[in-house]
Amino acid sequence: MRDLFDSQKQLMNHFFDNVNLDEVEKIAELLLHCQGTVVLSGVGKSGLIAQKIAATFVSTGTRSLFLAPTDALHGDIGIVGPADVFIAFSRSGASEELIQLIPYVQKKGAKTVAVVSTLESKLEKICSEVVHLPLLRELCPHDLAPTTSTAIQLLFGDLLAVALMRRKKFSVSDFASNHPGGLLGRKITLRVADLMFKGDALPICRPTEKLIDMLHEFSAKKCGCLLVINETQELLGIFTDGDLRRCIQQKGPLVLERMLEELMTKGPKTVLHDQMAIEAVHIMEEDPGKLITVLPVLEGRKLVGLVRMHDIIQLGLHS
Repeated sequence: MRDLFDSQKQLMNHFFDNVNLDEVEKIAELLLHCQGTVVLSGVGKSGLIAQKIAATFVSTGTRSLFLAPTDALHGDIGIVGPADVFIAFSRSGASEELIQLIPYVQKKGAKTVAVVSTLESKLEKICSEVVHLPLLRELCPHDLAPTTSTAIQLLFGDLLAVALMRRKKFSVSDFASNHPGGLLGRKITLRVADLMFKGDALPICRPTEKLIDMLHEFSAKKCGCLLVINETQELLGIFTDGDLRRCIQQKGPLVLERMLEELMTKGPKTVLHDQMAIEAVHIMEEDPGKLITVLPVLEGRKLVGLVRMHDIIQLGLHS
């Protein structure tokens, strides 16, 4: 396997060292200004890669679809219009199905792009634009099975997708609107306010209150902490169940008579109520050596909630 990894690295480096970036930039500009749909097509393994790239385009803000050449030749070409860009993927540029299809796509008025790895191919000659994906050879020991060629096709498509995201300023909110379901949807749609404890569920206390008087609040709210606030609901500090254990171990039972302002951790890490829930995860995991299981939530400087790592793990947001 080590030899195969090294070989594929060398083959990919050949692609990076020899690809014509001017050709790629020209196609990126063409897609950026496309007023219709980016239609991708290919035969065999190249077709599978084209399907994946089309799906990536759609989810990242570029209207796109995959059109199988055989289906197109039997009626589905009707979906292609003059505002579209048609991209044909083929390692050799000799796929008969694509070569037969291109003239009909051009009659529809769509711009045609050949993405090939063979110079002066027939497909290249009949398309209006071309991108060469330099291929030294396939990783396959017989130089037959599409391996390196499909890897660079996929890489090219993903780079185009990201380039278009940047140029269109495609935001996290835009991405979220296209991914409402599943774990990915939760990661990019859930906000801190959606899963925080709030109101009467918060274990709050004043700085001058004694620890012994707040043990019931500590236990009853089951949040694993006390949140110390002032008269204007500003957060002054936090006292956790870990702090309680350490205080009793170090100072004995007399610590229960101490006021919270003497025992609390001042200036704890916090998160804002309108931040994404995944951002709360990142804050809690910033220091691997210091586990944070609860995080106060602020609106401005005012305490409005608390998020627990336990709930984050249940939602599957924990990395």
